[in-house]
Amino acid sequence: MADVTAPGFVPEARQETLTTADGTPLKVSLRRSQRRQRRRAFYLVAPLLFFLLITFGWPIAQMTFRSIYNPEVANYLPETSAAIANWTADEVPGEEVFAAMARDMQLGLEDRTIGRAAARINREIPGARSLVMGTARDLDEMQAPYREAFLQADEDWADLEFWRLIKRETRILTPAYYLLALDFEYNAEGEIVERPEVYQVYRLLFWRTAWMSLAITGLCIALGYPIAHLLATLPLRTSNLLMILVLLPFWTSLLVRTSAWIVLLQQEGVINDLLVWSNIVDDDGRVRMIYNQIGTIVAMTHILLPFMILPLYSVMKTIPPSYMRAARSLGATQFTAFTKVYMPLTLPGLAAGVLLVFILAIGYYITPALVGGESGIFISNLIAQNMQGTSAQLKLASALATILLVAVLVLYWAFNKLIGVDRLKFG
Repeated sequence: MADVTAPGFVPEARQETLTTADGTPLKVSLRRSQRRQRRRAFYLVAPLLFFLLITFGWPIAQMTFRSIYNPEVANYLPETSAAIANWTADEVPGEEVFAAMARDMQLGLEDRTIGRAAARINREIPGARSLVMGTARDLDEMQAPYREAFLQADEDWADLEFWRLIKRETRILTPAYYLLALDFEYNAEGEIVERPEVYQVYRLLFWRTAWMSLAITGLCIALGYPIAHLLATLPLRTSNLLMILVLLPFWTSLLVRTSAWIVLLQQEGVINDLLVWSNIVDDDGRVRMIYNQIGTIVAMTHILLPFMILPLYSVMKTIPPSYMRAARSLGATQFTAFTKVYMPLTLPGLAAGVLLVFILAIGYYITPALVGGESGIFISNLIAQNMQGTSAQLKLASALATILLVAVLVLYWAFNKLIGVDRLKFG
């Protein structure tokens, strides 16, 4: 007879493997059931996943690839690209490189592609396009040896910087547009250096976009928190009426709201007229509140304020009023009860509002374009301007947009580490 008191003794009934009615082990049956549920769930979300990949993932991948894709010189000057590969960059290339350039020019004139290659070179060396196109048009009058003919036609063909650029641009994939987007460039020796200060604009716009977005988010917190608290504590009938006023901007065109701020903030606008009428300022000292950073911050704070109020209200409405009364009954002051009990409970809604407002602000375009002027525009406005330009400008716009996307993802990652997106409550 088995000793039931012995260590490790397991009754025979427990030693038997549990099975289903058809004899399948229960663990195996459970795993199969879970796999079927996961497949069923995947099939349900597959159409949405496919839609997102086509309309969101694929365009982003195309944008990122375009920002490093640099085919103009390699595709439209193929023989030159092959001939210059072994050039040491110490002296003017030999006859084989010039002869290859002449053949590429001849073919490029026939199929009208030489201008694209020349435009890409001209972006790095101003005036290079006229050099290439002028020589290409006179090519019929030239004869071998082409090295001497090219140098005789224009002494700029002896410029080593030009040929070093040609060799560098034969690479299909290049970080040149990202360097430009961060105010860097290649120098004549091919080293990465800062651009001249007069041409540095993109880093300034990135920093301006970041700090103005933070300022707008801070103002939305300062204005939205008391409004949301008021809505959550008022009687339902009154709070519903006030909630309509909060939601009213959503029913009004964004263009109309921005135009209204132009009317209010301009130097001959309503606010300045009130300041003059009340003798706060004289007629010659009207305050400039539009077409600068002030106009952008004011207008965008008004537009994005509901995105802060709604998550806060949704969380505050679920906090029982008895918590504050209990804290007061235990000896806490009104301020202590509010900061130690009430505010921590609203953090999920506050974090959700911060995330919504900041991400929306950092990529905003219409409002800064209308009221920002020269000092109040965002990086998104410069991206839009480059999108309307040449092929090279499109690639620069893609690089700028990719950097902005990566920056937002990094900020989202940091936010998740500090706060935790699983704690957010949007409604």
